[in-house]
Amino acid sequence: MKKIGFIPLRKGSKSILGKNKRKMVGRPLFTWVLTQAIFSNLDEIVVFTDDDEIISFVNNQYKWTTKVKAILRNDQNAVDTASTESALIEFCELINNDFDILCLLQATSPFTTYLDINKMLDTIQYEKYDSSLTVVNTHRFIWSNEGEPLNYDVFNRPRRQDFEGLLVENGAVYCTTKEAFAFSKNRVSGNIGLVKMDEDSLNEIDTETDWLIVEELLINRLKKQKETNKITHFVLDVDGVFTDGTVFYSKEGELTKQFDMRDGMGLEILREQGIEVMVMTSELSELVAQRMKKLKIENIFLGVKDKYALLQHLLIEKSIRASNIAYIGDDVNDLANMCSVGWSITPNNATTIVKQHADIVLTHESGCGAIREACHFILNYNKRF
Repeated sequence: MKKIGFIPLRKGSKSILGKNKRKMVGRPLFTWVLTQAIFSNLDEIVVFTDDDEIISFVNNQYKWTTKVKAILRNDQNAVDTASTESALIEFCELINNDFDILCLLQATSPFTTYLDINKMLDTIQYEKYDSSLTVVNTHRFIWSNEGEPLNYDVFNRPRRQDFEGLLVENGAVYCTTKEAFAFSKNRVSGNIGLVKMDEDSLNEIDTETDWLIVEELLINRLKKQKETNKITHFVLDVDGVFTDGTVFYSKEGELTKQFDMRDGMGLEILREQGIEVMVMTSELSELVAQRMKKLKIENIFLGVKDKYALLQHLLIEKSIRASNIAYIGDDVNDLANMCSVGWSITPNNATTIVKQHADIVLTHESGCGAIREACHFILNYNKRF
């Protein structure tokens, strides 16, 4: 049974400029649902967009999986007035309806997890529904414009724990069979199944205030899932961690970076204790590659714009638990990882938002012994194990 995930993205956004690719907890908004889709039971995920920048991002950042591809959508189906169904129809025609289950994933729902997606697929594959959608059980009291209560008796107000509430469509995930969509041309039709998601997922992102609320809720969710254990892996950013963030350029490009030799010795000591060192940077730098080669660090990942997705992939590939990882970073593109691993560490001169969410703010600044200090913490911490 062929199961395809479909993420439609438009370049334009009237409510929030560039919403789909704006950084939410340091990552483009659409990557939150995309990453979860990759680790779900979907066979293929298609990002359907009129934005060449997003297509380039997808093609460059997810080479570690064969499940993802980006397709350019028709401009006519990417205007404000175009419906999502028109994009679905266009896509189905492009692939000649070569699917059994089509799963519509909304980029503006960053709370969607791979478990939610799998439950949606199961409603069709095993429970034999024609389509399904995600809902939230809300315990709000609903009123009509005429001042009439619609879901409770004002003279017998129920307690929350005794109130069934209402199931509200949260707009996160929709699934349909090929046959149901061919007949109705709609995201849901026929016998419709429901999958409940957490109440946080009811928050929509239509204003700047919505964005701040959702971002804080997302950070809190990541932190609640954190566990700590013996540190077996140390993951490091480069610029602003190994270096003070300063880069010298000539007309030929990047000329030089400055590294602290004592940091290198600290990492060598960690490796002697069996701790694996990994480097993950957004820059494609030959200078960095040469320095890591000198330090005998084999696991180096250059040009990584979506560090969270890559780290999640490495956790599965290498059978590592997030609780066994210490991560040191200094800027927002490290934030999602830092909120997820066992221990998050940051130099004293890191950005304010990273310092607010780091488990440990070092006394040393980047490029001036911060890594060496972090190495001492890891060694001392591991002694208890």
